[in-house]
Amino acid sequence: MPKLKTHKGAAKRFKKTATGKVKRHHSHLRHMLTSKGQKRKDKLAKSVLVSDADTPKVLRMIPYA
Repeated sequence: MPKLKTHKGAAKRFKKTATGKVKRHHSHLRHMLTSKGQKRKDKLAKSVLVSDADTPKVLRMIPYA
């Protein structure tokens, strides 16, 4: 059986937690920040877990992470 290749785009965006869940960051925090409220920016700065529906697909893309 050949080795699986890591999807490099996914490897840069997702990290596995110690319990096997997957963390991700929010989008919309790169530019035009003056028109966004501070509460919204604070929420966008925090990392969150990938949804249960998307987790299996992401885990297939980062098999060795």
